Order: sequence, then C-alpha cells, then structure tokens
Amino acid sequence: MRLDASLHRIGNDIVAAYLVTTPEGVTVIDAGLAGHWRELVAELASIGRSVDDIKGVILTHGDSDHVGFAERLRRDHGVPVYVHAEDAARAKGGPKPSNAKQSMKLGPLLTFAAYTLRKGGARTTWLTEVIEVQHGATLDLPGSPQIIGMPGHSPGSIAVFVPAVDAVFVGDALTTRHVLTGQEGPQAAPFTDEPAQAMTSLRAIVDTKAKWVLPGHGAPWSSGVDAAVAAVAAASSSTH
Repeated sequence: MRLDASLHRIGNDIVAAYLVTTPEGVTVIDAGLAGHWRELVAELASIGRSVDDIKGVILTHGDSDHVGFAERLRRDHGVPVYVHAEDAARAKGGPKPSNAKQSMKLGPLLTFAAYTLRKGGARTTWLTEVIEVQHGATLDLPGSPQIIGMPGHSPGSIAVFVPAVDAVFVGDALTTRHVLTGQEGPQAAPFTDEPAQAMTSLRAIVDTKAKWVLPGHGAPWSSGVDAAVAAVAAASSSTH
C-alpha cells in the first residue's frame, strides 16, 4: 500500500512492515511475518522494482513478528540485516523475558493469533547473521536512515527516522492498535519488557518532528510525532 511518495506499507493494521524507495534502491524497515513475502514482492512489482533493489533491512527489534522474511532476504538475496546490538541475540531466536499479565479481549486476541498463524508466525526462520547498530548511527542505505535508541519494549528496540520521507518507524515503541484489546489510537504496546522505560524512551523521537509515525501494529499515523507521543501519554494516564 502506497502511503506517500517513496513510502509503502505491506501487511495490515495487525502486523505491518514498510518500504522506503529511492532512485538508489529500497530500504525495508521490519520484516513482518514470513508469509508477508508475497506482499513484499507484489508491492515492489507495483512500482517497477524487485527484491534485487533492496539494499538493506532494518529491524526495530528482534521479535518474531518483525523478523519475518528477513533471513530469507539475507540468505537467498544477500541483503544485509541491521538490528541494535542489544537485540541481536533475540533476532537470532534467543530467549526473551516473560511479560506481566496483559489486558486482552477474546475477539482481538483470536484475530491476532489467527492472522499470525496464517502468515507463518509459527514457523519463524531466525537470523543467523546480523549487522549490529547503535543509537545515533546513520546507515548507508536508501533514505539515509537514522537510528534512535528506544529501549523498553526490548533492550535493543529502536526507532528509524528517515527524513527523506518525513517518517519515523517506531516498531513496538508505541502502537496505534492494541493487538490484544482492539483499542485504536496511539498507546503503549503490549508484550513490553520494561513499560516505564518504554514511556521514557518516547521522548527520543520528538525531535524528529516527523509527520509520519509508523508502528509495527496499527494504522499509519500522519498527524505528527508530537501528537502521537502526547496521545500515548494521555492513554497511559487514563489506565492508571
């Protein structure tokens, strides 16, 4: 789905990944689920591109619903995969901590589970090689993506700011659709390792002044990063 010039989404409001396209090639931010591969190929074809145009994949963190087709791109097409050093082991299938009990509603939970299974979430191919990145790095990839450390959801969670498309890709630093409750709008994401730290980390994206805030779950947000962060804070206050 085309969001804007040079900016595309694959997947849907349940699980999403993104493409930044430039004359130099394509940068993929997050790799969704394994079954999103067909959507990736189709979206590229719709703009006259192919998998061979992908220059790199950046993972906002190492959870299975963001690792998706990344290893397939790396193994079969030689595409480098970038992840924060603190999440490198997680992206390779390493252990992750158990989270506190989550609020949930049966309908949204079943929808999330069914979609995840249908798109191959039960057969994640974990990465065997990654390129580790750190906060403050600007990668030599299409769009010159900038890495912003966002620890909280996981130790190595990052946001990816791409000024060329006026977008910050936030992974699960926030969500605009809670996959377990169905609640819409910017809010804290479930399955977060350190919720208080995740809230504090949101300050790091405010200086981007990006128009687009693009989460791994939920509708694309085009009303600016300030409004998104304020909405998360308001939603958090209303639940405490």
